[in-house]
Amino acid sequence: MSVPPAAVAVIVPAHQEGASLPATLHSLRAAARHPEAAAVPVLVVVVADACTDGTAAVAQDAGALVVRESFRNVGRARASGARAALRRLAAYGEGLWLATTDADTVVPPRWLAHQLRHAGQGWECVVGTVRLAPHPPLSAATAARHDAHYFAQRPPGRGTWRHPHVHGANLGVAAGAYTAAGGFPPLAHSEDRALVAALDRAGRRVLRTDGCPVLTSGRGDSRAPHGFGSFLGALGGM
Repeated sequence: MSVPPAAVAVIVPAHQEGASLPATLHSLRAAARHPEAAAVPVLVVVVADACTDGTAAVAQDAGALVVRESFRNVGRARASGARAALRRLAAYGEGLWLATTDADTVVPPRWLAHQLRHAGQGWECVVGTVRLAPHPPLSAATAARHDAHYFAQRPPGRGTWRHPHVHGANLGVAAGAYTAAGGFPPLAHSEDRALVAALDRAGRRVLRTDGCPVLTSGRGDSRAPHGFGSFLGALGGM
């Protein structure tokens, strides 16, 4: 994709996220209103996966496209959201940009503008980073251990950090590259890493950047087995 995308779909998989989802959706609305993104149509797709709480109602009330599934599988949920977006925005063809985040994550106001700018520079995938939000069970010691591990390879000063991380909470990919790579695989965890690995193998232009981190929950009760919350729990001190 060598020109700025003509439309954006934001995919948000959610399992029992009625309490945290409003903050996520509020942040996405702010990102869609950013001056550098406001001219581009933005569709938010919430995949309510095996939800028995108010997740779907919260998403619908916020104007999101709601896809109800019963997978209990984050890879299948993200893929379902992407399929729904590709169908709904089919008129945009390869001019569609697919962004993904999580239902316990708050994106900064320039998040979509950041991805759109890099897409306009020819990048076909933007792989971002996260920061931990305070969460009552998260101890200072666990947060410190996380940061020591997470930033271990970051260069000192203000040098560019082509980081090694992949987060579905902060990811964007051109629709054509996504489709050619086979999309998100049906994995219970690490579906985001598998997609980026497929893009790398295909020789796609993948940018790893710490330029626009998102704020993600520091909770240890992971919604996905072996997901980020499980990693925090394994660090101890929770």
